[in-house]
Amino acid sequence: MHLTYLSETHSPLPYQRHLPMKKRILLSLLGLLLVIGILACIKGLQIFKMVGAGKSFVPPPETVTTVKAHPESWETTLPAVGSLEAVQGVTVAAELPGKVARLDFTPGAWVEAGSLLLQQDTSSEEAQLQSAEAQASLAKLNFDRLRQLIATNAVSQAAYDDGEAKYKQALAQADTIRATIAKKTIRAPFSGRLGIRLVNLGQILKEGEPIVSLQALDPIFINFMLPQQELGRIQPGLPVRITSDALPGQTVAGKITAINPQADSATRNVRVQATAANKGEHLHPGMFATVAVVLPAKNKVLAIPATAVLYAPYGDSVFVVKEQKNEKTGKPGQVVRQQFVRLGEKRGDFVALTSGLDAEAIVVSSGVFKLRNGQSVVVDNTLNPKFSLDPKPDNR
Repeated sequence: MHLTYLSETHSPLPYQRHLPMKKRILLSLLGLLLVIGILACIKGLQIFKMVGAGKSFVPPPETVTTVKAHPESWETTLPAVGSLEAVQGVTVAAELPGKVARLDFTPGAWVEAGSLLLQQDTSSEEAQLQSAEAQASLAKLNFDRLRQLIATNAVSQAAYDDGEAKYKQALAQADTIRATIAKKTIRAPFSGRLGIRLVNLGQILKEGEPIVSLQALDPIFINFMLPQQELGRIQPGLPVRITSDALPGQTVAGKITAINPQADSATRNVRVQATAANKGEHLHPGMFATVAVVLPAKNKVLAIPATAVLYAPYGDSVFVVKEQKNEKTGKPGQVVRQQFVRLGEKRGDFVALTSGLDAEAIVVSSGVFKLRNGQSVVVDNTLNPKFSLDPKPDNR
């Protein structure tokens, strides 16, 4: 009974009893392939619908700002870095050794030419001068007597000549002492601004020891170098613009006053000197300044804002706005066309174009990095930033 039950339970189905094992496997594989094919068809239909929807999709127009490429005349300048130098500047020093008896100046003050700065002790020289003046007076009296006697031939010519020589020697001796006193009386050689005092009252000065700096600050010199190939473009009288950290945001006007006739043999540069007013005395000798020599010739350029340029390693380009009908809707609209250009000089917020664009062409002025060729756009120039050749950003 037990064997009979097992045989009935595990007996094959009627249709399977007549199929070999290989055919059963083949039918299973065909069923599996049928299922896979059905799934692939369904997925292909979905992808086809997505591709069709993508082709028919029209992206919304991008909002941009525009400007016209306008011709301008830009002045030509030669940039350089210069150093400031006083028109007259000197460190006042002791000419003779001696003791400081009097200081008659205030450090940092303005003094006129001839103003007393320092008096050395001249008591010894003054005593010698009295003796010399007495000797000169006696020599003069003797010479006057000899002059009267020579007229009557009462004295010889040799005696007269000897008396004249002694009188002149006495005068010269007195003048030598007066000169020594004058050299120990130190005065300002020219009008200018004094520096910091370098000596003290009662100090024994040596010959050539510095006392105080004296600088004439208005006007002031600016010395700078230009390459030798620029020598033919410059001449005395050309205007220059000077900027310095001492005057942030300000430009000082000057002009070329001298050109060195000799070039530097090491750098082949020519030294040029300009003169500028310095009313407030904010510019001091030894400072550096940026110089721009303004040449008389002006360059005609086609200028656009620098933000309108899409910079790329393979070439710089701009997006030109054109009127064009929509192919699907037939309505008029605006699209952008990418145009490769060649850039020139940059100045302020603008850049000059040397080729690639016509005058009066309308170009996108901002947001060019988000555009592509043929994209539709909407112009809204209320968002257009202000562009300037001489921008002054507020960093406060």
